This record gives sequence, C-alpha cells and structure tokens, in this order.
Amino acid sequence: MNLICFSHLRWNFVYQRPQHILSHFASQYVTYYVEEFIINDQEDGYEIYKTKENVLVVTPHLNNATFSEDSKNARITNILKDFFSEEGIKNYIFWYYTPMALAFTKSFRPKVVVYDCMDELSAFKFAPQELKNLEQELLDSADIVFTGGNSLYEAKKNQHHNIFSFPSSIDKTHFSKARQVLDQPEDQKHIPYPRLGFFGVIDERFDIELIEKAAILKPDWQFVLIGPVVKIDPMTLPKNDNIHYLGGKSYQELPTYLSGWDISLIPFAINESTKFISPTKTPEYLAAGKPVVSSPIHDVIYPYGENNLVHIVDNAFDLIEKASQELALKDKSEWLERVDDYLNDISWDLTCSKMQKLVKIELEDKEIAKIVKLPRMNNNDILSRVEVGVK
Repeated sequence: MNLICFSHLRWNFVYQRPQHILSHFASQYVTYYVEEFIINDQEDGYEIYKTKENVLVVTPHLNNATFSEDSKNARITNILKDFFSEEGIKNYIFWYYTPMALAFTKSFRPKVVVYDCMDELSAFKFAPQELKNLEQELLDSADIVFTGGNSLYEAKKNQHHNIFSFPSSIDKTHFSKARQVLDQPEDQKHIPYPRLGFFGVIDERFDIELIEKAAILKPDWQFVLIGPVVKIDPMTLPKNDNIHYLGGKSYQELPTYLSGWDISLIPFAINESTKFISPTKTPEYLAAGKPVVSSPIHDVIYPYGENNLVHIVDNAFDLIEKASQELALKDKSEWLERVDDYLNDISWDLTCSKMQKLVKIELEDKEIAKIVKLPRMNNNDILSRVEVGVK
C-alpha cells in the first residue's frame, strides 16, 4: 500500500506535524509527500527525492512559458498520472493537508481518503477564495478526518461522521536535551542574559507589538526570535537592540538554542488566523524544561494554562510580570515534576499509532463492505477498537 500526502508546506521549510506523522507512516507504507507545484523553465514534470526519514518528496513543476491559472490543475493532474504510472502506484491512500489539492486529484480512486486538518487555512493571510468550497468537498468525500487541536475539532465535529482530535504531540527525547548545559551556537553565545526565546514561523499570527512593547519595558532583557519571516514585510518588525532575529534553524538545532534560554515565549496575536491553532511548540518548550509565557490561545489555555504548566498573559505588562516571577524562582523541581507527569502519555509514537489503527480499520471495513453490505460504524465503536488494539 502507498500513502500519498498532499501538502501546502515544503518538506524542508519547518519540521512540524506533517513531517513527524509522515515519517512514522513511512515505516508502514511507501510514503510520498507531494508539495505545491513550482514554475520553472523545464517541461511539465516532477522532481523526486528520498529523505533520511524514508519519505519520497515529489515536487511538480510547470513550464513558465506556457503557464496559465486556467490550465494549471489539469496539467498537475496529468503530471500526477505520469508519476503514478512511472512509480507503479496502484493501491494507495490519499492524505490531505490542503483542500486545494482536491482540484487536481478528483479523478483518482484511493482506497481511503484522510484529511488531517492541522489549521483553519481559510483564515490565513492570502488564503485563496476557493479554499472554503474545496474544504467542504473534502469533508464530504473524506473517510477519516483528524484535527490538529481540540478547538478545531469543536469547530468541525458536526461536519463529518468520522472525525478525531489529535493535538500536535512531541518527541520528548529530542527536546529534553535542552535541560542539559549545551555549548551555545555562535549566533547566540554572545547575547547577554536573561534570554526570552521563540522559535517558529514569524508571520501574520505573530504579535509584533507585544514583543516590541516588552522589549521597550525591559531593555536589559534579550528577546531571541528564531524562524523564517513569511507573508509579512520584514521592515515592519521592531529593530530594538535587545531583539535578535537569528533566522530559520533546523529541527536538530532547536534543543541547543533552547538550552540557552531562560524563558520560552508563545507570542501569538489574537485574531482569525490564531483562533483554532494548537501550537506544537507548547509541549516542546515544556519538554525542554523551559518556563512558558503565552498569549491567550485557546488550545494553550486548555489544557496547559488550566493545569498551571504555562503562564497566560494578555499584554506586555503581564508578560513582564510572569517572566519576572520565573526569573526570580530558583527551584523549578516541583513544576518540572508536574510537567513530566503531564507529558508522560504524550508522544508522536502514540499519536501516529492511533492514527495508523484508524486508517487500518477503514481499509479493512471497506474490504469487508465489498463482500457484505454493513452499516458504517459510529465514532465510539471505532475508538473502542483503537483502544483495544484491533488487528
């Protein structure tokens, strides 16, 4: 069986939910990750390479001399048909991260269709108009829907009969390295203390004003921001001497940078694009043993804020107050013990194992349905089978 994933994100952009999940699935299926198309001077076709995680990354490309918006979907469909033929793909699962891919995959006949809805993409900056319509089509045709957080699940649970919440998880072993004293990277080692850090994409979700005001209020504190700047003008970012933009870093480098921080930040603005987000960095920061100060994002408040694992702040003054408390606290052992207890049952291994069982159930039930017409199981029946480890 082959698993074909369609994503709006480049595999090498930021290592996050799709990379974790697809890397796990690569041990069970021949796994392809189809990125958004690019335009270049080559004839229509595709490039393919294998990652160290054994995922085959496919990038369709369209010829710039003959490119047109009207014909792009039909041309991508043809590229995919050539790709399927050349790779010998006959039995396959479709796994969508972007509903936009439905426009060029409708003619295919996958065994199972999975929609892993990690974000409310229609609320993001520059989201295409047709995205909402295509998402409704995808919800109508998908066999299984996963959501990247509980608030997103609540928003969509009545739109599909077979939907499950799988908040982004964590590789504890990887991020717990930050609890050790690690040699600091060259671009961070000379930054004074205390350091308050953030890693992630800096885009329309990032609260620029919050960071700027906090930096003004505490000029002796250093704000370290790691990640690419996208969809916003870099010139709009504050240029305070105590704000340090270190650019994008690899997933492997993150624990080293985290190890040199005193406080970790989730400074997201409260707007439409952040209404349903479930930041993966929350459990990653906690696994690193770093106190977390976050703006009031629903999926951070519940469960992390309500369990007193993370500080929730509404403005720069609150941020300064909570960070000051943490900087003054010398013994964090009680908090770390509660953090570890909470994270004990959270892992990408466990998340992906449950997802794999749900996909397997769907595959098996479809095979049985070919022979005997059976009523579709409800959500609770499926969950029961997953919990007992159905074979």
